[in-house]
Amino acid sequence: MASEVVVATVREGKFNKNAARRVRVAGNIPAVIYGAGKDAVAVTVDPKQITRILHSESGHNTIFDVDIKGDGMVKAMVVDWQYEPIKDALIHIDLKRIAMDKLIKVSVPVQLTGVPVGVKTQGGILDQVLREVEIECLPADIPSHIDVDVSGLALFGSVRVADLPKSDKITILEEEDTTVAHVVSIKAEAEPVAADAVAATTGTAEPEVAKKGKQDAPDAAAPAAGTKK
Repeated sequence: MASEVVVATVREGKFNKNAARRVRVAGNIPAVIYGAGKDAVAVTVDPKQITRILHSESGHNTIFDVDIKGDGMVKAMVVDWQYEPIKDALIHIDLKRIAMDKLIKVSVPVQLTGVPVGVKTQGGILDQVLREVEIECLPADIPSHIDVDVSGLALFGSVRVADLPKSDKITILEEEDTTVAHVVSIKAEAEPVAADAVAATTGTAEPEVAKKGKQDAPDAAAPAAGTKK
């Protein structure tokens, strides 16, 4: 949990790009808070507070207090955030009100611990296929991450979702046979590279397409689509 209280000031007037720029010039960022059966509210918040939350151990899964001036205190979490691509500065966030007594679905990181025997003595390499898993639990029980020990993995061995540590407080929603990590041979990893080289020589490789990120934030009092960074 974040120890600080995020102060949110309700925004008045127009919600356009010019108004959003004025908010940022004043040192704040525009935000929207919604959920828990209540109307969405356009607010402004301090980007430094949100940055500290996003960079904390629990990251965007952190549940914290938001003091909405004129509307009281609520529990919330960050569900979407957008950065200015050049300065890498927060320019907009979406907050969701959280009911502490109701189950919530979130994605948490999977952290691998140990060095597999297949890497130590059999010349393999460890490949993590699944880096996050979706879980369901009460907000107070959200873990910052899930640890899985891979030290016993031999060459061609794998860890699946069914092998992840069990807890009576959380339910993992991924398919049990989904591969989390496996130890593969270096030769097997090198084969696709060789195939790509042949394709490049024969001119059959697919053209590379540059991906575009969001250049600016929509300024509306409705939740935006999730684009996490």
